[in-house]
Amino acid sequence: MAEVHEKEKVVIIGGGFAGMNLANKLDRNKYAVEVIDRNNFHSFPPLFYQIASSGLDASNISFPLRREFKKRPDTTYHMGHIKKIDVQARTVTTSYETLPYDRLIIAAGSTNNYFGMQGLAETVFGIKTVAEASHTRDEILDRLERGAIEKDPDRRRKLLSFLVVGGGPSGVEIAGALGEMKRDILPREYPELNPDDVRIVLVEGAPQLLGAMGEKAGQKALEYLKDLLVEVRLNTVMKGYDDKLVTFADGTREYWETLIWTAGVCGEPMPGLPAETLGRGGRIKVDEYNRVEGLENVFAIGDICLMTTPDYPHGHPQVAQVAIQQARNLARMMNDVKQARPFRYRDKGSMATVGKNRAVVNIGNSFLSGRIAWWAWMFIHLISIMGMRNKLNVMLNWVWNYVTYSTSLRLLMRPAKYPLRKHWGD
Repeated sequence: MAEVHEKEKVVIIGGGFAGMNLANKLDRNKYAVEVIDRNNFHSFPPLFYQIASSGLDASNISFPLRREFKKRPDTTYHMGHIKKIDVQARTVTTSYETLPYDRLIIAAGSTNNYFGMQGLAETVFGIKTVAEASHTRDEILDRLERGAIEKDPDRRRKLLSFLVVGGGPSGVEIAGALGEMKRDILPREYPELNPDDVRIVLVEGAPQLLGAMGEKAGQKALEYLKDLLVEVRLNTVMKGYDDKLVTFADGTREYWETLIWTAGVCGEPMPGLPAETLGRGGRIKVDEYNRVEGLENVFAIGDICLMTTPDYPHGHPQVAQVAIQQARNLARMMNDVKQARPFRYRDKGSMATVGKNRAVVNIGNSFLSGRIAWWAWMFIHLISIMGMRNKLNVMLNWVWNYVTYSTSLRLLMRPAKYPLRKHWGD
């Protein structure tokens, strides 16, 4: 009779690009996999800004984790927030349960980095998660509707003031989307509003936009944003935000009704991990095999890990391709230790869009901009979304918006306040 070996239990924290790719690539004959995530769906962060600007619905770019795992009976999903990791007992405690593990993979991603400024988490709007993007959309629509009925001109202009902080891809994309709303949507759907009363400003602390993509991309993005009636301020650093007043590094203070934060990210906090495992930006220090330094059978992949190499002395960029490639490399090693090899990132390029027919793309030594870059951006993002139904919905929305500049998604959905569900945030 053949000997039956019990499967090793692998716990994966995070159902994003890294966690999903790893779960799908692990040998189902060797491992029983449990995926923990606070949300019961995988989502597509590069398009969160389109949720915030009413271009797409959250369901268009989200895919249920349980549906994905139906084809893998060895993989189960557990909802919960991480409360404690006990590396001695080899357990992970969530808001609802404690799970033992043989191997732990931390793929929890990143969260907003407010650079030590107090109170920003409670006062600014973000687009880092589906929930944040949806909330930001509701607030943008709220300001437009209130502005349309406001009789006091000064108060109306204050209501319609939008400040985007951060000139990376997310900041450029949401600022461009707001600019398109100001230039093309308001005259059609908000005839009561004078577009000149809507003020959209993007501030960036560096001397150029899209710093990681190079000077050409930054210059093009600046040109596109100006075409969309967005004011851009470079070399401008924000120091605080209190009672709707933004304080800048030069000491000036300005009123901004709606502040959208895209200025930086840091590793998602993992309670219980030894302090010495954490590095720059709250990221978890790993070696070139994604093993957490000083811990046995604990790995970190994706945005949350910090792997320093000669090519990336400050860690790899926190983008989807790094997460996907690290997940696949780790799965190969876990499935067959003879296949283990140090992780080497293959940069497949970077891209950002600033509105219809306006995008910038870096692929190798080639730089594209304008319409062809925009079509390339749409194609790459479309094929990367999970689920054929989602792909079709996104494509239909994009085609419809391209032809008509209209969408049925500008619906202000205020959540009911009661009954309170405090455990959802535990």
